[in-house]
Amino acid sequence: MFSGRKKLDRAYKNAKVVPFDDNSKFIFFSDCHRGDNSFADDFSNNRNIYYHALKHYYVEGFSYAELGDGDELWENISFKSILEAHKNVYELMSLFHKKERLHMIWGNHDMVYRHPDYVKKNLSTYFDPKVGEEVELFGDIKYNEAIILKHKDTQQELFLTHGHQADWWNYTFWKWSRFMVRILWKPLNVMGIADPTSPAKNYKELIKVERRTKKWIIENNNLITIIGHTHRPRFPEPGDIAFFNDGSCVHPRSITGLELENGALSLIKWQIATKEDGTLQIVRMLLEGPRRLVDYKTE
Repeated sequence: MFSGRKKLDRAYKNAKVVPFDDNSKFIFFSDCHRGDNSFADDFSNNRNIYYHALKHYYVEGFSYAELGDGDELWENISFKSILEAHKNVYELMSLFHKKERLHMIWGNHDMVYRHPDYVKKNLSTYFDPKVGEEVELFGDIKYNEAIILKHKDTQQELFLTHGHQADWWNYTFWKWSRFMVRILWKPLNVMGIADPTSPAKNYKELIKVERRTKKWIIENNNLITIIGHTHRPRFPEPGDIAFFNDGSCVHPRSITGLELENGALSLIKWQIATKEDGTLQIVRMLLEGPRRLVDYKTE
């Protein structure tokens, strides 16, 4: 499994541990790829859906865990342009952080966030022209390569990471990939030509990443593992390999995610639907589940 096993092992070993119980509520999103609102910003199409969904989870008392590639820092050189394009989204995420309900993981497209100095410089505060000074955004936020949710009673673990550890090109050579995206693929993306290095757009790469990750899960006693990266939602049945994927927030006209509530996981989709009177509304659809975590436990 080349060095993917070692990378996943290391991510697990160094993961931040977050305790939870059956009263805990989490929403897992990934691969938002928030950009600068240009033609190449895939997130902008679903921004209203995402904002509405995240507002729902904030009001309902959920914690938000973002599993990497939240910000598109391959196509965009600076975070500042992204913040200006989606200010309302970041202000909402800041509310989660102030309530200690925000857990952030870096992926390959925002791998610069593995450097605490970069995070502090770019995400702690921002200049607000309305008051003419720096105001707090995420303050002391910390990004992680992985997070382990550990059940207080059963000790069952959920391993959360982006998933690019099983993708040698986008992990080891991410700087080269970033260079290619900025110089070549961003202009071509506007014309509708996909980046072949992305597993989300290259089926063969997607299958390789999933196969390597599943092998690691088997080797680790069928540990419930939730990733993003490939943009392909996965929701296994109990008894299968416990490989989950929350999908992405850049599907055409919809976003997908995983909810953890009452000790059970559900795969959900938020999309725009038309009411009988012709008006539009954003609705939540249950795609799979809920399935109890204990059903995936192996003896």
